[in-house]
Amino acid sequence: MTKQPATGTATLTIDDHFTIAPVNDRLFGSFVEHLGRCVYTGIYEPGHPTADENGFRQDVIDLVKELGATAIRYPGGNFVSGYRWEDGVGPKESRPRRLDLAWHSTETNEFGLHEMAKWLEKAGGNELMEAVNLGTRGTQEALDLLEYANVPGGTALSDQRRANGAEQPFNIRMWCLGNEMDGTWQLGHKEADDYGKLVAMTALGMRQLDPDVELVACGSSNHYMQSFGTWEETVLQHAYEYIDFLSCHSYYHIDNGDMASFLASGEDMNSFIKEVGAMIDTVKAKLKSDHEVHISFDEWNVWYSEKEDTNPHGIDNWPVAPRLLEEIYPVSGAVVFGDLLIALLKNADRVRSASLAQLVNVIAPIMTEPSGPAWRQTTFYPFAETARLAKGGTVLDPILQCDTYSTQRYGEVPLVDSVAIRRADGSVAVFAVNRSQEQAIDLTVTSGAGTEWTSVSAQTLHDDDLEARNTLDDQNRVTLHDNTTVAMAPDGVHVTLPPVSWTALHIR
Repeated sequence: MTKQPATGTATLTIDDHFTIAPVNDRLFGSFVEHLGRCVYTGIYEPGHPTADENGFRQDVIDLVKELGATAIRYPGGNFVSGYRWEDGVGPKESRPRRLDLAWHSTETNEFGLHEMAKWLEKAGGNELMEAVNLGTRGTQEALDLLEYANVPGGTALSDQRRANGAEQPFNIRMWCLGNEMDGTWQLGHKEADDYGKLVAMTALGMRQLDPDVELVACGSSNHYMQSFGTWEETVLQHAYEYIDFLSCHSYYHIDNGDMASFLASGEDMNSFIKEVGAMIDTVKAKLKSDHEVHISFDEWNVWYSEKEDTNPHGIDNWPVAPRLLEEIYPVSGAVVFGDLLIALLKNADRVRSASLAQLVNVIAPIMTEPSGPAWRQTTFYPFAETARLAKGGTVLDPILQCDTYSTQRYGEVPLVDSVAIRRADGSVAVFAVNRSQEQAIDLTVTSGAGTEWTSVSAQTLHDDDLEARNTLDDQNRVTLHDNTTVAMAPDGVHVTLPPVSWTALHIR
């Protein structure tokens, strides 16, 4: 067996003549579901020392702004398939308490559509991506919500909104038509043919009411579903001309301690996107359509306890905002998370919207303690730095040369994954992951077009302890650090990527 060298090499060659697509700001969306403590004691906690007059935690708002999140998908998720939107509007003292069957919790409905719209304004004017219940409800309820939200006035529902304190319409552009409707766990689960017909009918009605809405139909809940492929084809055959997006959902975790495969999770996301894109193209060709349908990857993340049942149980046990799915991410998970962002950017021609699931407390980059502090998880840093450097840019199509390594799940995969962005100011951002557990990699970034670069900076997320985490008691254990190995040379930019690390370069 040949011993590997202590340091490997990789080369990324950039040429502005080869591009993929502009970066859509919606790629940096996130997700707020009425699940666990995402809403209550997450973004909303009246009585918290930082709470404003609306009960919104200002410490969380500050972190959301720093994160750079854009469009926020709301209110679910599994929750939406049993949700009555009317419960969350009107005087708070009159709103009913309901049982949420999805997460076996009590929903107080203190926080609803109006509160979400106000919170988004406070959080920087983020876009609202609203989900409608096509599980236990249907077309009429979706039309009612659209009328309530978007019609200026003069009708029963729009005037009800005005009476409830929102004189101007919410003007919601993007709407999710249900959630994970092929999942047997979903309240109101449907077969593909039934769902496809329902989507077509609902979408046609919504467009009659508001022609400018953008509509997202549910794809398979993940691409390991038995229904994957046939579900997409059936739904698209019914609804292709009426929708703008087809959704993808995927979560990644370690199987049986297989760290090598886990670190290559970006390969799986990339192939998933390619497969769904091929299905969209197939149906488009069959229908001889000129209409474009893109991908909304509106649930993605690392989620270690995906298969664990953490829900409360029992007819007499329906807690309010229990602690559910509160992952504390190790540095290895943050590196994989950064690689998933690279996969999304590399597919920016297909993926025009994405939602990190979720925003606060529930498998989230931001954590809070009731009546206490808010802090950044390890995953916060790749998201915030990528959003800061990539927004408004164009994804380039560079050539990456590097060695490969073997994985049980994905076969031979590159040791390095990387993407380059030409920013609006003319500078270049490069994001790179070293998947090797043993080797540092010397990465050289060159310009095939002969562009002269004058300065460079680099930030790296790495820790020798792959289990290092940011916790309530040690909130800054893992952060981005200046990578002092970065340097300019006649042949380009050089930087050393430590084993299991994520790096962002900004080349001017």
